[in-house]
Amino acid sequence: MKAIICTKYGTPDVLELKDVAKPIPKNNEILIKVHAAVVGPADCAFRKGDPFIVRIIYGLSKPRLSILGTEFSGVVESMGKNVTQFKKGDQVFGLNPDTFGAHAEYMTTKAEKAVALKGKQMSHEQAVGLADGATTALTFLRNVAKLKRDQKVLINGASGAVGSYAVQLAKYFGAEVTGVCSSTNVELVKSLGANFVIDYTKVDFTNNGKSYDVIFDAVGKSSFSECKASLTTNGIYMSTFPSLGIVFQILKTSILGGKKAKFTTAGLKQSKENLEFLKGLFEAGKLQAVIDRHYTLEQVAEAHKYVDTGHKKGNVIINVSK
Repeated sequence: MKAIICTKYGTPDVLELKDVAKPIPKNNEILIKVHAAVVGPADCAFRKGDPFIVRIIYGLSKPRLSILGTEFSGVVESMGKNVTQFKKGDQVFGLNPDTFGAHAEYMTTKAEKAVALKGKQMSHEQAVGLADGATTALTFLRNVAKLKRDQKVLINGASGAVGSYAVQLAKYFGAEVTGVCSSTNVELVKSLGANFVIDYTKVDFTNNGKSYDVIFDAVGKSSFSECKASLTTNGIYMSTFPSLGIVFQILKTSILGGKKAKFTTAGLKQSKENLEFLKGLFEAGKLQAVIDRHYTLEQVAEAHKYVDTGHKKGNVIINVSK
């Protein structure tokens, strides 16, 4: 099968398209013919080995897992003898943060992990989009912030893969949503349901005199210190970027009362239940996939270069089966 191979950390040029052996599912695994995957900031971080925590988890001097790609949507090709949840031909979507492998024609994943049947109304591209940004947004807003109705939430990076779903989910949970994005994405963020939109090229949200119960930095461009004055008395600041700064602030604010800094490894905390929940919202018309660009498997390096610019909107899709 064809796969994108990453054997060393570096620029997108380290990615190579190669022919490799098709994986064989273990007793508790399913083999999936991948139809769609994504490239997002996390994929670029795994490729670069930056931040350093990536190297601690996935390989100090070189990637321990040579085929990248966490999120997937495809069709079950075969399964191990202990698998009862799925059958050949099932259309499924999900995440595989333990062993990656989605940037290939075939991949395996454990049947009991974060994989679920794809909705009939969902395309593979839409399904993998939800598996990418929406799962992260859901974990931060529902599980970490415990977002409540009528709370005021600000989402920095509201047009990105995580932010665009965070806007929609925060609205679903009944919050008053302020989205922060560039001028070119203001209308997109409004269309996703944001009550207010701040153009960061014109206004600094940390200095606009407003206070928020939750500030969710979905692109890792701010810090707790910068946002602290914009939080309410017991407000929560969250960032998707695992920097040493956020770790220090988490430890510090966990001891002190009042405003808190929080982070979670959202990708490692996904489940079938989360996927089913998001699928239900999509099928009820309460959540839409936000797709920016499409690339083929052969163009994965180009997709990485685009994502590295920091200006993508929603999901960047890899059409593996095309």
